[in-house]
Amino acid sequence: MMSTTPLSQAKPYLYEQVAVEITELIRLGTFRPGERIPSVRQLSRQNKISVATALQAYRLLEDQGLIEARPQSGYYVRQQVVEAQQELEISTPAPDPTRVSTRELVMMILRDTANPDLIQLGTAFPNPDLVANDKLSRIMVKIARQAQREHGLFDIPPGNEALRIQIAQRAVLSGCLLTPADIITTSGITEAYSLSLRAVCRPGDTVAIESPAYFANLQALEALELRALEIPAHPRTGISLEALRFALDHNRVQACLVHPNFSNPLGSCMPDEKKNEVDEMLAEREIPLIEGDDSGELFFSGNRPNVCKAYDRKGLVLHCSSFSNVLSPGYRVGWLVPGRFKAGVEWP
Repeated sequence: MMSTTPLSQAKPYLYEQVAVEITELIRLGTFRPGERIPSVRQLSRQNKISVATALQAYRLLEDQGLIEARPQSGYYVRQQVVEAQQELEISTPAPDPTRVSTRELVMMILRDTANPDLIQLGTAFPNPDLVANDKLSRIMVKIARQAQREHGLFDIPPGNEALRIQIAQRAVLSGCLLTPADIITTSGITEAYSLSLRAVCRPGDTVAIESPAYFANLQALEALELRALEIPAHPRTGISLEALRFALDHNRVQACLVHPNFSNPLGSCMPDEKKNEVDEMLAEREIPLIEGDDSGELFFSGNRPNVCKAYDRKGLVLHCSSFSNVLSPGYRVGWLVPGRFKAGVEWP
């Protein structure tokens, strides 16, 4: 059973509130183009906020093109406020299904992850400085001291029940009402993708994917000898539903694989109404939707966005996720909600 009831509106972060107040002062002419605005420390004292919060507010205003930092001088209203950035364009992939061959490129990217002088924009690995390793290690040590005999044994499908209960409870925030029995645990999200594709496709089948796509998805297609049909995607709203509809009308597609929330590499987030629309489009054709949501928790304002699984009425959405992007990639804890394909996923 799935829920589409919207969650209560979340309050904006404190730094966002401060940024809105400064924006209004600029709009009303209190601070005019070229004039200096209060320093970070002044803003901190006046608003009774931390220096870090004040600095984050100013960085947000910089990103919006309202202010600029001048070295050893402070922050100033921009002489010419940037009204709007140039609109990003939709991708333009090849129109026909193709074999996937990414092995050499992917291995080059993965080898570079060991280079500390590089910022890893080509992978989904978070900055190690942002991972709560110390806290997680203390928790693991505490659990190990309390471990019973069964903690050293294998968990047969569908996986550890205590973990599945926690995942089901967390799913409420993304619009889903799940039971622990709906969930199968996996060794990271990559295994969830592989199990999903094995359950609904055979070698030579065509899978519609957003373009550009995350390299791990391409690896999974290549390993299973599947063909990729690339669908144009917009950096703001994700996969083009018009292009997807056209592709489905003119190609024999066995599955569709998308990342609706904060896709990698585009970072796009599909509006909730489009998630409902893509579910309906595929359900009409009885085509499974494999949904990746490992970045769904990385939102900065408002509500946690819903997932496509929240609008699934026929059990055709195979929802894949993990904790890798939000906790620690090395833990390799993932899960899959396979819908009507559960038997094929548990025993492929």
